[in-house]
Amino acid sequence: MDAGEVSVQVPECQEASDNLEAQIRRGVDELIRFVRSDGDGVRLMEFERSLWPRVAVLFRLCVALFLALRHERLDLSEYEARGWRVKKEFATRTIKTLCGAVTYGRSYLRRNGDGWFPLDALLGITADGFSWRVIDLVTRLATRVSYSATQGIMRAMLGWSPSTEAIESLVIGLGRRAPAFMAAQQPFDDDGEVLVIEVDGKAAPMATEAELEARRQKRKHGRKCGCGCQRHRGRKRRKGKTKKRKKRGHNSKNGRSATLVAMYTLRRGEDGKLHGPINKKIWGQFGSRQDAIAWARDQAARRGFGPQTGKLVQIVIDGELCLQTQLQKEFPHAVMTLDLRHAQERLWKTGRLFHEEASPELAQWVEPLNRLLLGGRVDALLKRLKTIFKSIPLRGPNTKKKREMLTEQIKYFGKRKQIMRYDEYHQKDLVLATGVIEGACRYVVGERLDCSGMRWKLEGAEPLLQLRCIELNGDWDQFIAWAADQTTAELKNGKLITIRHPRPKPQSKTKKQAA
Repeated sequence: MDAGEVSVQVPECQEASDNLEAQIRRGVDELIRFVRSDGDGVRLMEFERSLWPRVAVLFRLCVALFLALRHERLDLSEYEARGWRVKKEFATRTIKTLCGAVTYGRSYLRRNGDGWFPLDALLGITADGFSWRVIDLVTRLATRVSYSATQGIMRAMLGWSPSTEAIESLVIGLGRRAPAFMAAQQPFDDDGEVLVIEVDGKAAPMATEAELEARRQKRKHGRKCGCGCQRHRGRKRRKGKTKKRKKRGHNSKNGRSATLVAMYTLRRGEDGKLHGPINKKIWGQFGSRQDAIAWARDQAARRGFGPQTGKLVQIVIDGELCLQTQLQKEFPHAVMTLDLRHAQERLWKTGRLFHEEASPELAQWVEPLNRLLLGGRVDALLKRLKTIFKSIPLRGPNTKKKREMLTEQIKYFGKRKQIMRYDEYHQKDLVLATGVIEGACRYVVGERLDCSGMRWKLEGAEPLLQLRCIELNGDWDQFIAWAADQTTAELKNGKLITIRHPRPKPQSKTKKQAA
């Protein structure tokens, strides 16, 4: 018996609670008899498999009893005093809980053309057809694995699952509330004394219009082979066609970059060093980079690091000048820092033009330059690079590439001298590299939104990204409680609330557009 195949109904009478309570008592007695009768000669695996559907039925009966009792205790006189009239005493609906469907009834009130269900409002039940526990579970799973995998896990665990389309629409709808939740978070009581902000980006593959159009069309399958299998399906259709091969280095990702912000604090200990990270939060969005920076500015102010504060704020970036300029406008007094690993990688990349990879000569070439870099002696480093540039002959193998590479590095370091004071940062025990945000880019975006074969639309990718940030920040339970409170307040105001967000319908093309 499937745990979710049969719904439990609340009878249409005021004595429903007595009937349901009697059913629950009979169900418990039958469950005890089942355990006693099947207790011998059965392995635990078979016993658990047989036990779960019976427990699921009791679960649904208990939910039905809870709904019946709440409806019986509902006082409609206060609503009638405010002009509402009972349109239907027992309007039925079905809600899918963790253990399957439960059909219950509740009063429907009308006034001046408006209608609502007071029981649903008091219990926070939305018009989605799912309990909040189901919404909580499937959306949380979807932040970790694909929608189809979420459906498979739900079926394996509970015996039923919402469709992948329903899971996606719940993610999109719930994700639209994520920015408001982040903006409503309270400041931390135990924050550190130094605020560190790391900013970086990571692209997720977006579907092109041609790909979307191909997916909207009905799939054409070739005929099966003579024996009836599908192994040779489509061979005749593919015969004579050649697939255009991609060139080496071609990127067909059609990626759209998400801006990620990692924010945490450090606290100086008795040893004089800064320890952390403390209260680390990660946030990402596919919108403009300026919006992400504005979010960082607002969150910093909430944590006590506003524009007028004398506390230390450090911002670590990968060296993009446009990003540096935008951040300095919002954080004019912050200590701007170029990621040390990016700077070191440029030295190694240049050195590979002169010496072989992993050779002792390459390490000897980079080592004195790296010492100048770590010592904050950027002017001496630039002087050394210019000397190497002058030593390169005008003609010869690979000389043009060496001169171009050195010119590029000299310009790069020259424009970023003010954010490469690594000796000063080291003395103050500040952050030197963007390890936190680099890991966040790989984990938050890469492991969920940049998997093989994935193609996204912006309206589906951003809500999922932001829900994933909340889950990985450890704030999921707090977020679900906040979202449930928000929807309950909206329901009590007589609004019809649906968490699920409908997927946008494809626009039909006219003959002229198709041509």
